[in-house]
Amino acid sequence: MFAYSYSRYGGPEVLTKVTLPTPAPGPNEVLIRIVATTVSAGDWRARSLTMPKGLGLMGRLVFGISGPRKPVLGTELSGVIDSVGAGVTMFKPGQAVVAFPGVAFGGHAEYIAMPADGKLALKPDNLSFEMAAALPFGGTTAYDFLVNKAPLQAGETVLINGASGAVGTACVQIAKHLGAEVTAVCSGKNAAMVSALGADRVIDYTVQDFAAGDVQYDMVVDAVGTAPFARVNTALRPGGRMVLIAGETSDMLFGALKARMKGKRLIGGVAKESRALLQAVVDLAAAGHLTPVIDKVYPFEDMQAAHRHVDGGHKKGNVVVLVDPNKGAQ
Repeated sequence: MFAYSYSRYGGPEVLTKVTLPTPAPGPNEVLIRIVATTVSAGDWRARSLTMPKGLGLMGRLVFGISGPRKPVLGTELSGVIDSVGAGVTMFKPGQAVVAFPGVAFGGHAEYIAMPADGKLALKPDNLSFEMAAALPFGGTTAYDFLVNKAPLQAGETVLINGASGAVGTACVQIAKHLGAEVTAVCSGKNAAMVSALGADRVIDYTVQDFAAGDVQYDMVVDAVGTAPFARVNTALRPGGRMVLIAGETSDMLFGALKARMKGKRLIGGVAKESRALLQAVVDLAAAGHLTPVIDKVYPFEDMQAAHRHVDGGHKKGNVVVLVDPNKGAQ
């Protein structure tokens, strides 16, 4: 099978198209023929080893000291079950699925073997393969923070900083589904898009600082790491919560203490990865409450170009790579 591999950290040029053996599913695994995958923020961070200041060593411990521990990137995908192991009963060949290898990576290839009881779900009929591939990373991150870690309640006010990215667009939709009043922060060129997703108000960060006014929120979500607690503090009502999906090292380490001293809360950490979380967002998508936003779709041959677009830091929603054009848009 063809796959994209890298042996050193760096820009998109470190990716090389290689031929690897097609994996054989184990007794409790399924083999998926990949139709579409994405280039996510997780892929960008692992490939470039771009870490928050002070966490460079941590990055190497996670991704590989002297070089990448996982040579094939790709955190999420959609595809078709090609074959199943002898002990698998919950899936069968021919079924369309959504899969979330997450930190195990492996999606930038033509095939992937995954545990049948792992992060897999049947693809909803109302999602194309491209849209289904773009669902797990942003969707499960937004769901875990807004539903599990810092439960957002109906009627609360929430500001989402970085509302036009993969996580941000999912946050807007899930927050609206939960019944919150949503203020989205993004560039003016993306205002119409996030409004269409359900945002009640949009702030163009290029002309207005959301923290400079008198408006306060029950929750502020930072999905892109540009709103440290020192800035967010004034935008939170007493007892309000800051949700730190991405941010500065000092906030990651000491943010909870800093917030408590101001009579507020900071909720951070890493989004969980689980079959239950994936199924929850798949169910939301099947019901029409969550629609992945796609910025661009690249052919498999243009994997480097897809990574280069993500490196630019201004993608809208998700960047998809179509591995099997014969199944695309189905």
